[in-house]
This record gives sequence, C-alpha cells and structure tokens, in this order.
Amino acid sequence: MSTAILTGPPVPGSSLDGDLRSLGFDVRIASGAEETGALLAAVPAGERVALVDPRFVGHLHALRLTLTDPRFPAAAAPGALTAQREARPALARALATVSATSGAAGTGTLTDGLTDALAEALDAESVAVHRPQLGTLVATVPTDAEARHEARAAVEAVDDEAVRLRSAVKAHDGFFTTFFISPYSRYIARWCARRGLTPNQVTTASLLTALIAAGCAATGERGGYIAAGVLLLVSFVLDCTDGQLARYALKYSTMGAWLDATFDRAKEYAFYAGLALGAARDGDDVWALALGAMVLMTCRHVVDFSFNEANHDATANTSPTAALSSKLDSVGWTVWARRMIILPIGERWAMIAVLTAATSPRIVFWALIIGCAFGACYTTAGRVLRSLTRKAKRTDRAAQALADLADSGPLAELVGRVWKHHPMRLPFAVAGAALLLATAWVEPFGSWITVSAAIVYVLTSGSAVAKPLKGALDWLVPPVFRAAEYGTVLILAAKADAAHALPAAFGLVAAVAYHHYDTVYRIRGGTGAPPAWLVRVTGGHEGRTLLVTVLAALLADRGDDFTLALTAMAVAVALVVLVESIRFWVSSGAPAVHDEGETA
Repeated sequence: MSTAILTGPPVPGSSLDGDLRSLGFDVRIASGAEETGALLAAVPAGERVALVDPRFVGHLHALRLTLTDPRFPAAAAPGALTAQREARPALARALATVSATSGAAGTGTLTDGLTDALAEALDAESVAVHRPQLGTLVATVPTDAEARHEARAAVEAVDDEAVRLRSAVKAHDGFFTTFFISPYSRYIARWCARRGLTPNQVTTASLLTALIAAGCAATGERGGYIAAGVLLLVSFVLDCTDGQLARYALKYSTMGAWLDATFDRAKEYAFYAGLALGAARDGDDVWALALGAMVLMTCRHVVDFSFNEANHDATANTSPTAALSSKLDSVGWTVWARRMIILPIGERWAMIAVLTAATSPRIVFWALIIGCAFGACYTTAGRVLRSLTRKAKRTDRAAQALADLADSGPLAELVGRVWKHHPMRLPFAVAGAALLLATAWVEPFGSWITVSAAIVYVLTSGSAVAKPLKGALDWLVPPVFRAAEYGTVLILAAKADAAHALPAAFGLVAAVAYHHYDTVYRIRGGTGAPPAWLVRVTGGHEGRTLLVTVLAALLADRGDDFTLALTAMAVAVALVVLVESIRFWVSSGAPAVHDEGETA
C-alpha cells in the first residue's frame, strides 16, 4: 500500500479520494504545508508517497501515469507529485524549504500550488522529476467554479480508456507489428491486466510457446513445420502483449527488464536450433547456416548497441546525413519502408514463420542470412556516414561503455599496458580480425598457423583498446571483436571432422552471446558492465578465441574430442554468466529499464 496525502480539505463532489484509492493509495488529508510535513514524516521511509492538491481535476489515467510508474524516483503533473524511497529525503527537505519560505512571506499555511512548488524545489535539488506526456489527458488545478466546470467538461470529452489502450502500444514499431499485431494484442493486454496477470507471466508464456515451436520444428515433418510457424507467431503476439501489458498497467520491474531483454534472443536462437535439428532428421545438415544466422544477427545488434552508446550523450551531435534522415521521416511512406528493409523482429519472425511452414529449413536460413545481411549493411553504412560527417565529441561515459562492450580480457589488458602508443585503434582491430578469419578459412583445420594468427589478434585487439575509444568510428571496435570471435568458432567447427562440432559451436556462441547481451542491458540500465572478475574468468573475447584455436590444433586428429572441448567451454561459460546474471538482475535493485526504441 502506498500513501497519498491531500494537501487540503477535499472539494465537495470531487471523485479524487476514490480515484486515489482505486490506484492503491491509502488517502490522508492535511490542512496545509505544516500538517503535510507531519503526515509525510509518519509514512514509512521505504514507502511511495504522493502529494495531491485537493482541487485537482483530471483523468484517472493521468493520475496513474504520474503517481504509479515504478521506473522514476519522482514524478509530477499539475497538482500531483510522487516520490519513491530514494527521493523521499529530498522531498522532505523541499517541503521544509517551501514551508519556511511560506512562513517568512507571511502566507501561513501554504496550500495553493504546494505540489507544483515542491516539484520545482526538487528540480532545484537536481532530483530528476519525471513529467509524463499526457497528450489529450487532462490534469489541472482550477482556481474557481467556472474553471472547474470547464475542466470537468474537458475530462468528459476524452475517453480515458481509449487513450490508455493507445499508449500501451510502443511508439516506434515495425510495419508488421504496428498493423498486424498491435491492433488486437492491446486488447489481450487489457484482458490480462483485468485478470491480474503480470507482464513476467506473459513473457514466460511467450518463451514457452517459442520453445514448443522449436520442438515442433525439430520433428522434421511438414505438420511439425506448420505448427512451428503458427506457434512462433503466437509467441510473437505474446511478446508484444507483455510490453503492452507493462505499459497499460504500469507494471515495470527489474526482473521484467531482464526477461524482456534476454528472452527474445533465447526464443529466436532456440528456434534456429529446432530448425537445424529438424533438417538433420531429413538428412540435411544446416547447422553451419543456423550458426551463421546467429552470428550475423548478434553482430548486427552489437553494431546497433555500440553506435547508440557512443552517441548517447555526445555533444555537437549533428550531421548532414542525420538531417537527410529527418527530411525522409517527414515523408510518410519512407518511414515504413526504412523500418521494413532492416528486417526488424516483427518482419523477421513473420518471414521465418511463413517460410518454415511452407518451405524447408535451408531456405529459411538463406532468406534470413540474405535479409539480415542487407539490413546490417544498410544500417551500418548510414551510421558510418553519420559518424564521418558529424563533429560529435565522445564523452568519457561513451568511451567506457565501448570499452565494456569490447569485453577485453586479461591478455588484452596486458598488451594494452605494454603497447599503447599508437592512434590506430580501429585499423588495428580490423587488421587483426581479418588476418585471423582469413587464416582460419584458408589453413587446414588444426593448423598452428591459425594459432599464430590468433596470437597476432590478441596483440592487435589489446592495443586497439589501450586508449579510450573516442574516435569517430571507434564504436565499430566491439562489433569487429564479435565477428572475429564468433566467426573463428564457426569456421573451425565447420572444418572439424566431427559430426557434432557445429551444434557444440552453436551452444558456445549462444552462451557467449548471452554474456554480451547481458552486458548491453546492464549498461543501458545505468549500472555499468558486469564485474571485472566475470570478464577475467571467461577469458575475454581474445582469450576465448585463442583457446579455441589452440584446442583445434591440439585435437586436430581427434574431431570428437574437439567437439567435447567446445561443449565443455559452452557449459562452463553458460554456467558462470547465467549464475552471475541471475544474481544481478534478481537482487541488485537495478532499474526497470524497458527499451522503447529498439525494433530489432
């Protein structure tokens, strides 16, 4: 239960008391600033408290958006203010300041405009006060009977529930999601909310449905493929519903942020594995294509993450390319065309589902690889042009985020301390990665020349991150590292003379990719990268890459042993990163971050 304090006597005929109680608040009434302070002090320190002007007139959903969103320490709208545990001390100080100012001015007990004055005082204390975008919703404090009548008429003129349903849908989504899923999934979200279901439960249902779909695909039968395609679309509907339920009911949580951030990739990559297993039942080995699709998708996402983090708080962050993009956005059809060609998650899952039901796993993977490769080239080229033409200045925070995304281990740290006096960060990273991938491709499986190339890669990757990544294109360094590590595992597993080397490699890349996605969402949540010990224990990207090449050389004549080695690496990495990730997201109190911009 949370507590709401009316800062004065209720207005006759007002529904404010009932509205606040319907939102889960225990309502108390004060006669002015002094009694408000006493009631505020009596509320337990860990409890959310809301201060509301008794003259407030507005929609229930306006109050809900202002007073119940768990993501913000403090929030305000005209006539209403809320503070959670972390903002309570600042609120108490602000109330004392406002009361003292009111007494010194001879106004006695301040009631008029108290909540607005407190919001300004919190701003002055550098407390981030969230002010929700209410749009057509009404939130006002009328000062006379005529204004109150007009405000009530304005409330009646807008359908509160219709606005709430519309706002449950993500503002920027793909074409398929916007026009083929959201028109009805929002009503599923409302149905879930009215029955007390939580977003986490819907997210889990989406995961289970996708895993069942993967199991159907693994049967290798046409009926199984058709069922898999249908269930994959159902899983996607539920995936949209969980976010819409979170926005509809304002039920955000740290656990929900973690589930939402990781389950999409787990579902998609599990479905890849199901398709590969189904194809194997039909005598078609497509594990290399499945792993290639996962590598391409993960590297594409790292490009997105790195670019966004590099420019998150960059100054002078403009370019002619960005200006052209803004002009294109003003032409309606170009917005949807540009969203579709990058093959975001809605279009991608729809394509996978339809092709799974109608064709074969090999066709599914080739379509996926071609489509995602085109989308990756399109987005990366645009971001490179923006980076070259803008005069952005990278901040220390951006450089640290890129360093964390690089996932450099103890070998790279050692190299960086010894060899760091050069400015060519990206060229060194690209040269080392290209040499390693080319050598692994050209040389026979298990060649010690490949190990030598991996040693060179350790040297170049370590020197690339020895200095802060503040160059115009330095955001490309983490994606280059991902491509080098994942690509090396893929090539060596494909060349190994062992039946199950590629499935083992698939598991290893999946475990490492989880670690990299987990790093991204920790950074986005403002909690920093995983602990240094985790990166050291897992070896960093350069340590794992070198180890795989050494294992291939040592076990060149024993393909099955190489498979066992990859499997052992996969299990070890998965156990370490999963245990630490679960511990962090369950117990750390990390913020409930739900990304509204990513459509991939």
